[in-house]
Amino acid sequence: MKTIVDKANTRGYANHGWLKTHHTFSFANYYNPKRVHFGMLRVLNDDSVAPGEGFDTHPHKNMEVISIPLKGYLRHGDSIQNSEVITPGDIQVMSAGTGILHSEFNDSGEEQLEFLQIWVFPREENTKPHYKSYDVRSVLKKNELGLMIAPDGSAPASINQDAWFSMGTLDAGIVKEYKLHNKKNGVYLFVIEGEVEVANTVLSKRDGAGFWETDSIVIEVLKHATVLLMEVPME
Repeated sequence: MKTIVDKANTRGYANHGWLKTHHTFSFANYYNPKRVHFGMLRVLNDDSVAPGEGFDTHPHKNMEVISIPLKGYLRHGDSIQNSEVITPGDIQVMSAGTGILHSEFNDSGEEQLEFLQIWVFPREENTKPHYKSYDVRSVLKKNELGLMIAPDGSAPASINQDAWFSMGTLDAGIVKEYKLHNKKNGVYLFVIEGEVEVANTVLSKRDGAGFWETDSIVIEVLKHATVLLMEVPME
């Protein structure tokens, strides 16, 4: 097994006033040649947006963009006539393909918005742009790793890539084995809250770690934790 560990306090950080954002991988003005991507996983941003503020309309092309709200109300709008608000328990998936314009705002005038913005390189380029949100509450069961995204119809959502995303809230003392779906894949574990141990490495809130050239990883929960697992092709 090969591993890479990205501690929370080593991430890129930017404070734009209305936006406070941490970058696990190189993004915008943060560049670390050792942290450009993990296989097909290109961006993992941990964003906090002030009430009523947000990302004005801007373009994307040939990228799969997944947004996972952790707190508050995320309002999405785009150039293919989608407009809606999602909250924790929902996720949104956008295939930028040949090109799409979108905006993401905090729909609350009082409450902070916290969400993860994730980019994945697509399996196929220049496809028709597509957007959809998914209610994943039915798969997010206590002390289970709920499968939210899969390429084979076994999860609520899919993206234009052979990727599997799982999330779970786990009590202290729980031990979970995660089996990779393809031996050529790697899995990136992001600790949203709490503390876990994987491969003799302790990971705390907002730490991340990638594992590849392995069939599985074992997650031991040290403190009540919420974790996100992103399995992607490594090449």
